[in-house]
Amino acid sequence: MALETPGCPAANALPPLASRFLKVADLPWKPTQVEGIDMKILMQDKESGLLTALFRWQPGTELPLHEHVEVEQTYVLEGSIVDAEGEVCAGDYVWRPRGNQHVARSPNGALVLSFFLKPNLFIDAYAGQTLE
Repeated sequence: MALETPGCPAANALPPLASRFLKVADLPWKPTQVEGIDMKILMQDKESGLLTALFRWQPGTELPLHEHVEVEQTYVLEGSIVDAEGEVCAGDYVWRPRGNQHVARSPNGALVLSFFLKPNLFIDAYAGQTLE
């Protein structure tokens, strides 16, 4: 595994078995290819796809149809995320099994912490791409 925190050279320079303490407020927000969704990557292994990230959704943002290639877990810190199966609000958690497909929306904006074993794969818009 090649674990890293992009945008945090001090954490990446530590010995392999050292703990990484991050000042999340100091990490840069990175725009994704979906307008209205930015991310802060907390931990990533590009080889395996493992990813932990904060996602900031602007009000009215829609994440196009995508498939969860492996289990995805999301804890909503602020706002809410909605899809055809339901809504997950601030303080709540949702996990989706491998193979789940959906379109996600955030009518009023959201801040979420998400964990991926492998990145989601877009189906229609951005077909074949992952959220990055």
